[in-house]
Amino acid sequence: MASQSANLWVLLGLGLAGILIMTRKLKKAVKADFGAFVERLKLLPPPQPPPPKAPHPLTGFSFAISDVFDVNGFVTGFGNPDWSRTHEPASQTSTAVTSLVEGGATCTGRTVVDDMAFGISGEQIHFDTPTNPAAPARMPGGSSSGAAVAVAANFVDFSLGTDAVGGVRVPAAYCGVLGFRPSHGTVSHTGIIPVSASLDTVGWFARDPSILRRVGHVLLQVPFAAQRNPRNVVIADDCFQLLKSPGDRVSQAVTKAVEKLFGRQILRHENLEAYLNSKVPSLKLFADKKFNGERKSSSTNLLAFAMHMLRRHEFKQNHLEWINAAKPNLDPVISSQMQGALEITDTNIDSCHAIRNEMRSALNDLLKDDGILVIPTVAEPPPKTGAKEIQSEDYQIRSCSFSSIASMSGGCQVCVPVGFHDKCPISVSFVARQGGDRFLLDTIQTMYADLQEQAELATKTSASGNALSKETSAEMAKEKGNQAFKEKQWQKAIGFYTEAIKLNGNSATYFSNRAAAHLEMGNFLQAEADSSKAIDLDKKNVKAYLRRGTARERLGYYKEAIEDFRYALVLEPTNKRASVSADRLKKLFP
Repeated sequence: MASQSANLWVLLGLGLAGILIMTRKLKKAVKADFGAFVERLKLLPPPQPPPPKAPHPLTGFSFAISDVFDVNGFVTGFGNPDWSRTHEPASQTSTAVTSLVEGGATCTGRTVVDDMAFGISGEQIHFDTPTNPAAPARMPGGSSSGAAVAVAANFVDFSLGTDAVGGVRVPAAYCGVLGFRPSHGTVSHTGIIPVSASLDTVGWFARDPSILRRVGHVLLQVPFAAQRNPRNVVIADDCFQLLKSPGDRVSQAVTKAVEKLFGRQILRHENLEAYLNSKVPSLKLFADKKFNGERKSSSTNLLAFAMHMLRRHEFKQNHLEWINAAKPNLDPVISSQMQGALEITDTNIDSCHAIRNEMRSALNDLLKDDGILVIPTVAEPPPKTGAKEIQSEDYQIRSCSFSSIASMSGGCQVCVPVGFHDKCPISVSFVARQGGDRFLLDTIQTMYADLQEQAELATKTSASGNALSKETSAEMAKEKGNQAFKEKQWQKAIGFYTEAIKLNGNSATYFSNRAAAHLEMGNFLQAEADSSKAIDLDKKNVKAYLRRGTARERLGYYKEAIEDFRYALVLEPTNKRASVSADRLKKLFP
């Protein structure tokens, strides 16, 4: 009996201890500022100019800055108490911060960053890790963790962070807010502690796409230009298939939004893995690297590996001397990566630079001037708070695999939240070539509302039935048809396109693609019929007009063929095929 009573008291004691621990955790979770800020301050904008001059563009907005931006009279902390202890207050304010204040915004504080802005998870060993407002049991993402949390918790209208390998994009995805990484070199880095000079950019967070765009116009200092719609939207199907969250739901939402706003003819699906393997041959130099004991030679993982190698090398050049002299208490992730940085050779760095050059050319070739690449922002949901996996190199690579595309090409990228899955935010990213920043910000402003609407519809459809799975199956059948077409297996391609049409008879692309296969087989009547159906479904389908024109020319309907080619030219004035075909027929049959 005494033994049972003792056991009861032990259990009760354990239960009370558990309650106390949970209470402490809850108190931490509901901390007034979510642990986002390291210091409160106020930088006020100048007075408004008198009429008739326009008011400052950011009037009425508040913002916060990551603790890597200098502010005159304050010590920049760099996420490490030993750094603060060994450095003097800044003698001037960062150029980026000054631009925003002069643009009318009020700076209200400095926010937490990972130790020496080097992490990617958002965990901070020196301070409390900021609480993710969108998923309190999950990490907020780094390195600009506090800046993302400040926006997600609605403490400020926007915030500034830095992004080398994903420091803005990853926390934006984890916290469910918009995050923008500009093209490398477009925003001044004066007055900011460097991490990796060839990768560092000044990024920003917002909840509203119009604010994201306004901040961009101030920081990028871009002249006024007429807004351009995208002419080429490339969806990286293979990347979405790798996700643990519902990638098909996200890609379908993007597809529907693009079709509604710009027409289906600008959409293209790409296997990014195959494309990068062919266009970035220097990646093969890293193909023997292993993560978690397994060979993982996907092009994006190899790209991320090269990116991390370059960052370690440049971080060492910037800060190893201080680390050796001050002997600071460092996050184990930094310590282990600094050890690895000592083993990096000049040959390794030369290979990384070769990859960067090839990546820039590859992205330019893929997107041209007005193109957008659609990819996931992150491969997995945010790790749970306290997860040990974040210290592994495998996590570092996986979490930045998709970020490496913009980082290593110098391009710009925006992360857009599109709802939740299993109580975690999910997002999608849009990438444009280097220098396409204004174009990308304008496009997101245009697409945002429709993208949110389509994402919500996709979620409801997924929950209520199998309609989405039918669309997904149809897309898979179409992709098989495309592959068969590339291999010149025309009849096989027709079979796959027919299967896609049975699953979804409202897609102009499926009919237009089947028309192309019929043309190759010499089935001109069927090609004309399929092209006409495609045009009925999408009046702006240029390929369908070209294919119907070709079919009609072969059938001897020359007048109708000329009309099709001419209409294709109206839709796409630079289309050489339509121009040549129309001119040829006009000469033969004036």
